[in-house]
Amino acid sequence: MIYEELRHFADSYGLLFLALIFLSFIGWTFRPGSREKHEEAANMIFEEDQDDG
Repeated sequence: MIYEELRHFADSYGLLFLALIFLSFIGWTFRPGSREKHEEAANMIFEEDQDDG
């Protein structure tokens, strides 16, 4: 009985929950104002370290 209840939950509400989490992450990535932060993170490895002298 418990296995069937858990499977029903995972098939319906679990899938819905994971889909909402996935869409939230996609929306967070493409939110307004995030372009500058993404460009800064992408170009961070090309900046020279100023502490070396």
